[in-house]
Amino acid sequence: MSESGVEIVEVGPRDGLQNEDRTLPVATRVKMLRRLVVGGTRRVEAVSFVHPDRVPQMAGAEEVLDGLAATGVVAEDVRLIGLVLNDRGAQRAAATSCREINVVVPVTDEFCRRNQGRSVEGMLEQAAAATQTARAAEMGVSVTLAVAFGCPFSGTVGVDRVAEVLDRVLAMGVDEVAFADTIGVGVPSQVTSYAALLPTGASTPGLRYHFHNTRNTGYANAWTAATLGRPVALDSSVGGFGGCPFAPAATGNIATEDLLYLLTRGEVPVTGPVQDLLGLTDVSAWLSKELDSSVDALLGRAGGFGGVGEEPS
Repeated sequence: MSESGVEIVEVGPRDGLQNEDRTLPVATRVKMLRRLVVGGTRRVEAVSFVHPDRVPQMAGAEEVLDGLAATGVVAEDVRLIGLVLNDRGAQRAAATSCREINVVVPVTDEFCRRNQGRSVEGMLEQAAAATQTARAAEMGVSVTLAVAFGCPFSGTVGVDRVAEVLDRVLAMGVDEVAFADTIGVGVPSQVTSYAALLPTGASTPGLRYHFHNTRNTGYANAWTAATLGRPVALDSSVGGFGGCPFAPAATGNIATEDLLYLLTRGEVPVTGPVQDLLGLTDVSAWLSKELDSSVDALLGRAGGFGGVGEEPS
């Protein structure tokens, strides 16, 4: 991440698709990724290396990456991320064009067992092994602390519990830590509290957040994170698609186009090339037809304002 501003991590090709009823073929997923990259996306969670029996929408990760490479649009500054749940997933990712892995570690045992079939302790062991595998392949490593803002099975999650799991993750020497509001229950005060757990410093991993807008707090949380006065990465999904197959009623991510409108109009610096907002709304509309699912983002309906997200005059 750069020294200042907000970095957008596009998670639509992974989190945006994994909870949809319709499974897109490999060629369509390649087309989605190509359109995003051409439109300015530079860091994207492209695939998930999970067993297709668990998440069939994510089958064929290697084929998707090979197909994207064949398009010739992936430049040196494009970082492809593969989500993994264990060391086996990291091994698969290391054999592809992914430049980093994102390991998901839930902070509650109940969610971890239902989602990943093991306790938090067991998942931390897998995360440590996956980190070693990625390091051997010269890949970056992010760890996402899932259900950090609240768990659908265990209820409220305290800061002390998140800090306990975080300390174990920091000992692995990862590049970035993401606090995830997996079910969209978080509020801005929690965003601030979790940032305080990761003090700034040369040896401190990057700070990242993953918000869902289930209860209309996702954008308030994103604004809080963006105005902390420190570098931060924010996950978002084109069109606002997404959700967790293992979390009841977990609706879509915050939408990339709506987030970028908020940051741009709010004069918050966005690192890297700013994505084409009009192009993003076109991708959302196209994806809506492919998925037979409505767009949750509002920019495409309402239009831009003040020169942001508007057709050039």
